[in-house]
Amino acid sequence: MLRWLGIVVVLALLPAGCAIEGGVPNSAATPSPAPIGQAPTRAAAATATPPAETWTVGLLDQPRTLLPYQASISSARTAAPVAELLFPSPVLSFNYGYTGTGVLERIPSFENGDAAARKADVYLDDAGSITTTVTQIITQVDQLVVTFHWNPKLRWSDGQPVTADDSVFAYESAKAAPLSAEISDRLSQVVAYERVDDHTTRATLRPDFTSPTYFLSYWTPLPRHLLASTPPEQRFGGEFARKPVGYGPYALESRDERQIVLRRNPYYFGPPPPAERAVLAFSPNIELMRAGLLNGNIDVAAADRPTAELMPALDQDQSAGHLRAIYLPNPNWEHIDFNLDVPDLQDVRIRHAIALGTNRAAMAQALFAGHVPVLQSWVLPGQPEAAPADQLARYEYNPDEARKLLDDAGYKATDTGMRASADGITLTFTLLTTESTPVRQQISQLFQNDMKAIGIDVQVQALPPDELFSPDGPLFQRQFDLVLFGWSASSDPGGLLLWSCTAIPSPDNNFTGDNFSGWCKRDANRAIREAVTSLDAEKRAAAYLRQQQLWTQDLPVLPLFQRLSVVLVAPGVQGPQPDALAPITWNIGAWKHTRP
Repeated sequence: MLRWLGIVVVLALLPAGCAIEGGVPNSAATPSPAPIGQAPTRAAAATATPPAETWTVGLLDQPRTLLPYQASISSARTAAPVAELLFPSPVLSFNYGYTGTGVLERIPSFENGDAAARKADVYLDDAGSITTTVTQIITQVDQLVVTFHWNPKLRWSDGQPVTADDSVFAYESAKAAPLSAEISDRLSQVVAYERVDDHTTRATLRPDFTSPTYFLSYWTPLPRHLLASTPPEQRFGGEFARKPVGYGPYALESRDERQIVLRRNPYYFGPPPPAERAVLAFSPNIELMRAGLLNGNIDVAAADRPTAELMPALDQDQSAGHLRAIYLPNPNWEHIDFNLDVPDLQDVRIRHAIALGTNRAAMAQALFAGHVPVLQSWVLPGQPEAAPADQLARYEYNPDEARKLLDDAGYKATDTGMRASADGITLTFTLLTTESTPVRQQISQLFQNDMKAIGIDVQVQALPPDELFSPDGPLFQRQFDLVLFGWSASSDPGGLLLWSCTAIPSPDNNFTGDNFSGWCKRDANRAIREAVTSLDAEKRAAAYLRQQQLWTQDLPVLPLFQRLSVVLVAPGVQGPQPDALAPITWNIGAWKHTRP
């Protein structure tokens, strides 16, 4: 599933190896996660050098709450470095795949018997669609039932056992007060979530819902014994959410405006992390984090907003041996949507011309010093479902070809350099984007210049995010020509909310769905539905390939590039394994100092 960035997951196999124990492996070496469906195993404990007593991790933004439940994908990413140490993910997203962490005894699968399809009677309406209304038409469909076995050794950091009731309590809390659109979507996929015994829960999914990510239909536990008397609407945002009690390798010791201090949890179910404390230190910018790392106050720093101006200094630091700088494209990616209700944009030649006339490689170089590639599709290169580039329509920078397509579309160059139709109508579009977003301001300027070079007049209008993304704003109401914003990817591409015909916001669906371009093609709609719902890996892969081929040919959206993350590691620190999806702290138990 993908969500638009700033207001808002998932099936791939990983190489076999040792599993993560609660996100904190107990081996000095960093292990590879176990594949989905494989029971976690403990890595052999061996440390060649003494561990640090405290790790200090530099971050940019302090999260308001520290729970595994957040109001948006951006707030979840901000909270993850802390939340993963307090509430290890039952299933961790890593390397655009999934791995067990020991919180669950195993990841449910059809092979191990924890997932099953049973027949269920459903009513059909006159159109043959499943309905909750009683009708004369009854048929049988497969209904997925998924069982989760929670590790019986789990303990809250106050010493109380973690039970199946705590997982059911989290479900009940979310149902009573949904925190986000994503949680509402998850709730809509579940018919029942119930306790089987003290350490087992079971999810019964909606009869018409099938997904290869059925194993994510659990609810991460929350302590019923501490929160039962708290009103549901306060459980995700009140004082407990700011200073929670978790079941992970660390427990909260203190927090203030500058740092969050965690201490080793004596009741942790796995091997204790070598370091007694973990300090999350927050800085207003990367320059200060770099300074803290160079003067020895920070061991590891991670940031999603490096600037091109800072990268030469980081490269010099690395060459001098003062630090290691690790760059990686993160799951947030920028794109420009075409509103296909706009007559000129209904002409595919104009959309192709805009793509050919946009120097996306130069943008990536200017913004991220070339550390991110130009995207060819909406499925990111790290996702296994990404189509091979040579099987897609591609749009390498070619302004001369762009000009030819505009000529063919009837828009000729005038004396002013701008293009106009035979009756004198100038080819002009307004580009909407978010204000106070420096990356988008730079993209907008570069795009405007590229379009001017081929004769298209683009006027940029930056709006407050709350206005742009409001349900009654121009995006969901589809009152725009072009719009620049970002989506955030997860391990599974999903795509139904992005590209299905029913995901076009309209009065008929109360302006929901993220198909803002209004792109609806029968074959593409069929392909994305099969891709998202098929449990057959080969059919799923073929459907994703077909959908991406149709998408790149029609080009309802111009994909640009992923955003860039950087991780800075102090000399002598080994073990950090940055990942696009997993937080930097995911394997903090494997970190070590090599210096005496």
